[in-house]
Amino acid sequence: MTYFQATLIASALTASLASSSVYAHQSCNVDLSAGFTINASTTEFLQEAGGDDQQKRSLYKIVDGKQLFINSISIELTDTQQVLVQKYDDKIRNLVPQVKNVAIEGVDLAVDGVNLAFNGLLGEGNTVAKDLTKELTLIRTQMLDNLSIENGISVGVEGLESEELLGKDFDQRIESAVEKAVLNSMGSILIAMGQQMISSDGDEQSFETRMEKFGEKIEHEMTARSAVIEKKAQALCVSIAEVDALEEQLKGKIKPLAITNVFTVTVVQDEDDNHASAK
Repeated sequence: MTYFQATLIASALTASLASSSVYAHQSCNVDLSAGFTINASTTEFLQEAGGDDQQKRSLYKIVDGKQLFINSISIELTDTQQVLVQKYDDKIRNLVPQVKNVAIEGVDLAVDGVNLAFNGLLGEGNTVAKDLTKELTLIRTQMLDNLSIENGISVGVEGLESEELLGKDFDQRIESAVEKAVLNSMGSILIAMGQQMISSDGDEQSFETRMEKFGEKIEHEMTARSAVIEKKAQALCVSIAEVDALEEQLKGKIKPLAITNVFTVTVVQDEDDNHASAK
């Protein structure tokens, strides 16, 4: 058993965890031309104002689901427009619990993967699984706090505006946690894998076959468990496309919004990269 082999195994585990945060993006491509914030009373769409101070200007906002402000000016609405604005605001707000549900179940799936992998390799109660479960549980708690309308949610053109939560550094954080836990427990891992080799009578090919089967078992179980989450991710995709469609209706009914286009959703139809635009 070489260090190189151990590193490969650690990398494989990292990749399997990272995949749990990716599958939810396979159903939709969502492009935002502006960011938005949601709190208990207001949904506001913001665009970079330009300049070095990186300030943002308000494109439009909806207050209490009924009052519309465009460029900070209150807009008088007809009954028909009022109903449409309310429906649009409700639909956006209903995305939050859907996103939270998919994200939380994704982390739970990663926790299951960690325990399946390391408990199978090192036995129950091992340090690696404990450390990784602790880190993933912390991320889960942060998700619950940050994906909360009561606490306020900010979404930028590149996603949630929190580097600690599903931002650009999310995958790196998971990878770092895995690498740190593996490194700190490398001795235990090497001993466990050495025992596996001994049980294979020193036959490296037999050992590699057993490890491949071990990996295949984990992959099979994780794939089966992810099926339910994938269905929820597909439902989320449909909901986002409905928000996009409602935005198009707003643009048609409310003249000052005619040239505004925050959401562009592309729905993936199949695995052959054939796409159909929701626009």
